[in-house]
Amino acid sequence: MIRRRYLQLDVFAARPGAGNPLGVVVDAEGLDGAAMQAIATWTNLSETIFLLPPGTGADYRVRIFTPGRELPFAGHPSVGAAWAALDQGLARGAGGRLVQQCGAGLLPVRIDAADGRVLPSVRAPRARVLAAPQDGADHLAAVLRALGNADAPHALLDNGPLWWCVDLGEAAVVRGLAPPLADIAALCVATGAVGMAVFGRAHDADHALAVRAFCPADGIPEDPVTGSANAAIAAWLHAGDRPGGIGASYVASQGRELGRDGRVCVEIDADGEVWIGGAVQAVVRGTFDW
Repeated sequence: MIRRRYLQLDVFAARPGAGNPLGVVVDAEGLDGAAMQAIATWTNLSETIFLLPPGTGADYRVRIFTPGRELPFAGHPSVGAAWAALDQGLARGAGGRLVQQCGAGLLPVRIDAADGRVLPSVRAPRARVLAAPQDGADHLAAVLRALGNADAPHALLDNGPLWWCVDLGEAAVVRGLAPPLADIAALCVATGAVGMAVFGRAHDADHALAVRAFCPADGIPEDPVTGSANAAIAAWLHAGDRPGGIGASYVASQGRELGRDGRVCVEIDADGEVWIGGAVQAVVRGTFDW
C-alpha cells in the first residue's frame, strides 16, 4: 500500500466544527476512478477530493466525489482544494491567483487573506438555466406542493452539477422547512439533478440569504454548506429574468439547521461571473492507507 497525506477540512467555516467537512487525499496519483469512488463512499462525507499533478495551464488538478458519484465541479471542494494545495506545497499562489483544473475545465482562483488566514475564492462555471424535463413535471409539482408553495419561483440550473433552485421568499420559511426528501430524491433521479437548493431573504446584519440544500438521491439528506448551489442561486438572481434582486456582493448563511452555521461569500463580478469563497479550518492532518 502507498501511504498518502490526508486532510479533513471544514470549509466556509469561521471555526472548527462549522461549515462543510471535506476529505482531502493529497497524494492521489495512482488511484483510479473506482478506487476514488470507493474511498469517497468509505469517508461518507458529502465530498472527498483527490489532488493530482496538473495539466498545462493549471496549478493543481482535483477530482471531486460524493459517496455516490463524481462531480465535474463543486463549491466547497474547490475552495478546500485551493487551500489544501497551498497548505501542502502543491501550489504557490503567486500574485494571489491560482488556476484549478477539474472536470469543469480550468477555473481561476483568487487568494485573499484576513486576520492571517488564507481565504480562497473560486470562479464557478457559468450557470445555464435549463428547460425543465417533462419527465420530472409531476415530481416537481409534488415537491412544490410539499414545500407549501405550488407557485414558488424555481429553475433548473447547470453549473457543472445540476441544481433545482427554489425561491421561498423569506429566510424564516427556509429555516422552518421540513423537506420532502422522498419527493426531492424522485425529482433528482428523473431529471439528473444532484439536489435541490431553497433560499429566502434574511434581514440579519451578517447575511443576506438563508440557504438549504437537499441531495437525498446521493445519500445526503441535507448538505451542510454548498458552494455550487450558492453559485447557481446567485447566477439565477442576477439573470435578466431574475425572481428578485440582491446585491452583487453578499454573504449567504447555510447549515444552521444542522449545527454547522457556515458562511459563503458570494460575488458577481463586472463580467457577470460568480465567485464563491470563505474561510477554511484544518481539523485532521494525517496519512491515508488504501
